[in-house]
Amino acid sequence: MSYVNHLSKEINCKIVYYGPGLCGKTTNLQHIFSKTKPDAKGKMITLATETERTLFFDFLPIDLGSVRGFKVRFHLYTVPGQVFYDASRKLVLKGADGVIFVADSQPSRTEANIESVENLEQNLRDTGGALDKLPYVVQYNKRDLPDVMSVDELRATVNPLGVPDFEAAAATGAGVFDTLKGLSKLVLTRLARE
Repeated sequence: MSYVNHLSKEINCKIVYYGPGLCGKTTNLQHIFSKTKPDAKGKMITLATETERTLFFDFLPIDLGSVRGFKVRFHLYTVPGQVFYDASRKLVLKGADGVIFVADSQPSRTEANIESVENLEQNLRDTGGALDKLPYVVQYNKRDLPDVMSVDELRATVNPLGVPDFEAAAATGAGVFDTLKGLSKLVLTRLARE
């Protein structure tokens, strides 16, 4: 759930990038961080152990306006890619205001995508949430590679709820901000209703 700071007149929202290992979650955050004006972003923080890492940074989008006179600050997180790190995934997911599921478009990654979506649903249930109750979008990443599944095939495997979806190539930045803006609008709409 979002945190409201009445002194600074800010609403802080947590956005989580979720998906299988090496699907492009980190590359999405790195692109956003590199293209965001220095005065509109915080520091990029990497929490790493011997076997996993989680990236985090916050930024204050200028063009999205305000909600009831409060500026909205987004804190972007990635989860560890491997389902093996489930405890860390749950910790990062807890209190999320929105989720971007990053799917790898390569046919060889179909099982990893499906496993990760199922893991996301289970972890939300375990933390008292539900995928159909949360602002949620899907990004089909790596569209710049030569051998990728069609968008219809990807929708059938990783987007059963039919949420807004976006094609992207995070390595080049294509579709990265479109995905974030798509989720941001859903989060802001929800905030305005609360």
